[in-house]
Amino acid sequence: RSRFSVLPRRFRKVPRRVKFVLCYCICSSRLSLCGHGTIRSGVVTLTTAFVDGVVHSSTAPCRVDFEPKAIFRMPYFAARKTICLATCKICILVFVIIFVILPLIFKFSFALQKGILFLTFITYPPNLDLKRPEKSGLYATRNFYITYRDQEEDLDVDIAVWHVLPNDLVRRFGRELQMDEATLANVTAPEEMRSELDKVANKDASKYHEIEQILARDGLNLEDDDTRRELFEATLKATTNDIVLYLHGNSASRGASHRVELYKLLRSLNYHVITLDYRGYGDSANLSPTERGVVYDALAVYQYITSVSKNPVYLWGHSLGTGVATHLLSLLTDMSMPGPRALVLESPFNNIREEICAHPFSKLYRHLPWFDYTISKPMYANELRFESDQHIAEFRQPVLILHAEDDHVVPFHLGYKLYRTALDTRGKSWGPVEFYRFERTSHYGHRYICRAPNLPEIVIRFFRTYRDEQY
Repeated sequence: RSRFSVLPRRFRKVPRRVKFVLCYCICSSRLSLCGHGTIRSGVVTLTTAFVDGVVHSSTAPCRVDFEPKAIFRMPYFAARKTICLATCKICILVFVIIFVILPLIFKFSFALQKGILFLTFITYPPNLDLKRPEKSGLYATRNFYITYRDQEEDLDVDIAVWHVLPNDLVRRFGRELQMDEATLANVTAPEEMRSELDKVANKDASKYHEIEQILARDGLNLEDDDTRRELFEATLKATTNDIVLYLHGNSASRGASHRVELYKLLRSLNYHVITLDYRGYGDSANLSPTERGVVYDALAVYQYITSVSKNPVYLWGHSLGTGVATHLLSLLTDMSMPGPRALVLESPFNNIREEICAHPFSKLYRHLPWFDYTISKPMYANELRFESDQHIAEFRQPVLILHAEDDHVVPFHLGYKLYRTALDTRGKSWGPVEFYRFERTSHYGHRYICRAPNLPEIVIRFFRTYRDEQY
């Protein structure tokens, strides 16, 4: 496989086997066996050579041209073996880190478990001014804070809240609320609901006196916190508009765009919308959330609503908020407190253990033999459970479940499993459980059921059916 051009005549007849030995020795950097020389660009130049047992010297160099592919064949296999071993070691190390060490860190880190579950570090839209709801497209909306004492943790907790006025009040008092004409022109209800909603709104005409008195004051300053509190609380007391308390899911804040879409829909149906950020979210208290903590945050806001207004209250939970909502209703039952009229669960799961297994975050880990030991059981041990399948059997209120078939965050089968569990475990005389599925062809996913054209009709019918019922 090599060819030699021997300049001195005496080197022309070099045995073939010597040629290969010579090439191998050169390639192995063992030139002491075959002579002294240099290697440049595939050319070996020898001044001495060991041939046929005799050392030959020449002032004229011996030029050896070789083919690198042939000569370096043996070292190539050795290098490939080294590379393969190194690659295997790296793969094993990466596997151990990802599939063994990280799950073990998760098992023993309560802070990491809470961080992955609540995702408080995810904030969008970025740089959102939550103190000014109009920046999120919510006119006639009050931002305020509720402070309550957490007895178990022995600290004061500040909860940030928005109160979104219903559109019938906005249409009536828009100018007094200093809204521009262009915005007022767009304050509408869904076409198919407009006439019926206007009839309901007209019944409250005689009850607007208290609101009108506040708005008629000389030097009225709606930027003043006390004035806004008095005005917005008067709207809760003086009208018969029902109230929806919205409990959002994990990540972001009450100002996330898909949540604002739902507020706008509910206000267009003439409901007061009150929404909060749990501790650790938005501009609420900078505390690490727990299941118990977020449930008591929601309880504090619910107690505020019932202390101000006697109008019917409905609870609406989305995603992780469905776990908060069912736990809150169970807690109200245990405390023998009057609960909301009904509950809406949008994109719910049955319990956090099965939701973790089905969540996209766990795709790499869910089939590991030690998944339960390192992921699920530690969260249960730390009271991060959100067991809606148990709580739903502990209160009597009617339940409406909404779930999209193309939900990839909380799979559709978990919502349906919760529905079947409710049918099997709730009392026969309790409020019924209704389930609505939304076809995957609609592409509502996890967040946008609020865009379904038939949702207003579903919500109004459900709320109206149980508005005057007590369970």
